[in-house]
Amino acid sequence: MDEGNKVIDHRILLVNCALQLLELGLNKGASGNCSLRNDQGFLITPTGIPTDQLLPEQIVQMDMEGKVIGAGSPSSEWRFHRDIYLARPEVQAVIHTHSPYATAFSCLRTDLPPFHYMIAMAGGDTIRCAPYVTFGSQGLSDNVVQSLQGRLACLMSNHGVIAVGGNLQQALALAIEVESLCQQYLIANQLGKPILLTQAEMTQVIEKFKGYGPFRNPES
Repeated sequence: MDEGNKVIDHRILLVNCALQLLELGLNKGASGNCSLRNDQGFLITPTGIPTDQLLPEQIVQMDMEGKVIGAGSPSSEWRFHRDIYLARPEVQAVIHTHSPYATAFSCLRTDLPPFHYMIAMAGGDTIRCAPYVTFGSQGLSDNVVQSLQGRLACLMSNHGVIAVGGNLQQALALAIEVESLCQQYLIANQLGKPILLTQAEMTQVIEKFKGYGPFRNPES
């Protein structure tokens, strides 16, 4: 397969991923975005195009300086995609969603606590919530990179979710799980105050997740 076909294949992968996010209800309309690292930098979904109208040729190629290679207008959130790739060489894919339960929880501006052992899938004993800054800004990107230190997912205050992985499938699986966890936590709080797992219990689970299926850390 020549390099041109590889680029086309990667663009198809991104379109299919964006469509899955739409079908699963994790994004709606033109909300959210996803990207995939490649030899030239990274490919990212464009700005302002409804996902159900997205075509492979509309996927935008960018370099690691934030410049567009070729044509197209990238997602307004391209900065945190670029900065995640720069900070985390092991990360190959980034997914950002406005999924309903996770976005609702992000409006509380607090970390998702260890109420369930699956919190460990994101690499720690909480899923951090990055402080609010206007979308598309360098400040937001800086907060996201900091919140993702040693982690595979984070929330963004009053905004949504970011999940990263060694490939798009891993990042997608994680985005789905974060949405499910936020839903479960919000339901649990309607019933009472959830009992949290201890640090020792979470440490044990984190160790088990290092080699577990789609949630294994790209560094492991």
